Amino acid sequence: MSSGLDSSILTLVTFIPLAGALILAMLPRRDKEIRVFALVVSLVDFIVSLHLPAHFERAASGVFQFEVNIPWISSPNIHYHLGVDGVSMWLIVLTTFLTPLCVLISWNSIHGRVKEFFILLLVMETALLGVFVALDLFLFYFFWESTLIPMALLIGMYGHGRKIYAAVKFFLYTMIASVFMLAGILWLYAQTGTFDFVDIQRAIQSGQIAHFSTAATWLFLGFFVAFAVKVPLFPLHTWLPDAHVDAPTAGSVLLAGVLLKMGTYGMWRFNLGLFPEQSRHNAPWIVALALIGIIYGALVAMVQPNMKKVIAYSSISHLGFVVLGIFSFTQAGLDGAVFVMLAHGVSTGGLFMLAGILYERRHTYEISEFGGLATPMPVYSTFFLFIVLASVGLPLLNGFVGEFLVLSGAFQAHALYGILGATGVIWSAGYLLWMYQRVFFGKVKHDVNNALPDLSLRERTALLPAAIMALVMGVAPLLWLNSIDPAVHNSLALFTQMASKVVGQ
Repeated sequence: MSSGLDSSILTLVTFIPLAGALILAMLPRRDKEIRVFALVVSLVDFIVSLHLPAHFERAASGVFQFEVNIPWISSPNIHYHLGVDGVSMWLIVLTTFLTPLCVLISWNSIHGRVKEFFILLLVMETALLGVFVALDLFLFYFFWESTLIPMALLIGMYGHGRKIYAAVKFFLYTMIASVFMLAGILWLYAQTGTFDFVDIQRAIQSGQIAHFSTAATWLFLGFFVAFAVKVPLFPLHTWLPDAHVDAPTAGSVLLAGVLLKMGTYGMWRFNLGLFPEQSRHNAPWIVALALIGIIYGALVAMVQPNMKKVIAYSSISHLGFVVLGIFSFTQAGLDGAVFVMLAHGVSTGGLFMLAGILYERRHTYEISEFGGLATPMPVYSTFFLFIVLASVGLPLLNGFVGEFLVLSGAFQAHALYGILGATGVIWSAGYLLWMYQRVFFGKVKHDVNNALPDLSLRERTALLPAAIMALVMGVAPLLWLNSIDPAVHNSLALFTQMASKVVGQ
C-alpha cells in the first residue's frame, strides 16, 4: 500500500489545503462550520504528512525520496518535479503541524470575513509546502512568490495598528529581492535548457555550463539576496518587526514558524547546493552579518516595550544562528542549523500564540500594562515559562540541541565565530526571562488584570502540542537528526570534492 501512496504523497500533502480552500469558498457563510472545516482539513493534511517520516529511508543517503517527475510544459522545459530529503521533509511536517494550531488559536479572535481568513490560511499552507517539495526551479519560484499574496492579505485585512503599511512593506521587500533570484534562474535555464535542480547541479559540477565561472558570483548573490531578505539577515531585517507586530496571531505564527525558514532552506539547498565555491568564498562576510544579527537582534529585543516586538527581534537573533551554522561548512553546524529551524518554529510559534491569547483579553502587547499575571492566570504563566525556557535553550528542551550543534560547528570553523555566537545564548536568556518577570511576577499593577480568565480548553489544546514537541525534540533529538544527517553529509560532499580538485591542481 505504501509504495502506491509514495508516488502521490507529496502531491496530496501539498494540495490538500488548496482543495480545502476551494471547497471552503463554496460553503455558506456560517462561521462555526467554516472554522470546523478548516480545522479538519489542516488536521487531515498533518496526518497525511506523517507518512513521510514513517516511510522515509534514512539509509538512502542524499537521495531525494517520494519523487515525482512529470513533464508539464514543453516550451519552456518545465517539469512537475517534486521530492524531499531529510531536511525538507521535516520542514513540511513543521508546516502541517503548525497550521491546525493556527486555526485553533484564531477561533474567536477573527470576527469579520471569517471565511476569507481561513481560505487565505489554507492557500498559504499550500504555497509554503510547495517551496519545500519543488525540485524544478520554475515551480520553486512559483510557490515562493505565491506565499506573498496570502500573507500580505492576512496582515493587511486581519492585522492591527499600521497593518496596511506592514503588509505593503513585507510585500515590496520580499518581492523586489526575489527578482534577483528570478534573473539567476533564467540565466541558468538559458545555459542548460532546463529548470530541473538536479540536472542543473549535475551540469555545474561537471563543468558543462559555458561562462559559468564568470557569472557564478553574480548568480550566487542573486539567490542569496532573495534568501537573506526572507530570513531576514541583518541589515535586511527592517520589514520583520512591523509585519510581526501588526499581523494577526496566526499570521505571526506562520511567518516566524515557517516563512522565515524559506530563506534559510534556500541558502542551504541552492546557495550551497549550486554554488559551493562561491559559498566558501563569500562565507566570511556572511558569517559576520549572521553574528551581527545574533547580537544586534538580542540587544534590540532587550529594550523593546512591546511583547510582540521582543519575540520578533528574538527571531532575527535565532535565525542568525541558522545562517552561522550553514556557512560554518561543518557537519555539526549544518545539522544544528536545520534543528534550530525546526525548534525555532515550534518555540517561537508557541510564544506568538501565547502573546495572541493575552492580546485577545487586553488588546495590548505593552509589557507595562501587565505585571503579576501569574496570580490570576497560573496555567497560562506555566505554559509561557515552559516555552520561554525552550526558546532560551534550556537543556532537555528543543532550543538547546540546535544551538549547541551550531556553536560547536562554529568553533570548528573559527574559534571567534563560536565565542561571539555563544554570547547570543546569554542575551536571549536575558531578554526573555526579563520580559517574563515583568509580565508575570510582582503585584498585579492594573485592577483589570485581576479579572483576566485563565486558559480555556481550546487554548490549552492549541498550546499543548507545541509544549510536548519542545520537550520531545529536546529529549530525543535523534528522531530528527538521523534523517537530517545524511542530507547534510551529501551537501558537504560538494565541498570535499571542491577541496580535492584544488589539491589536485
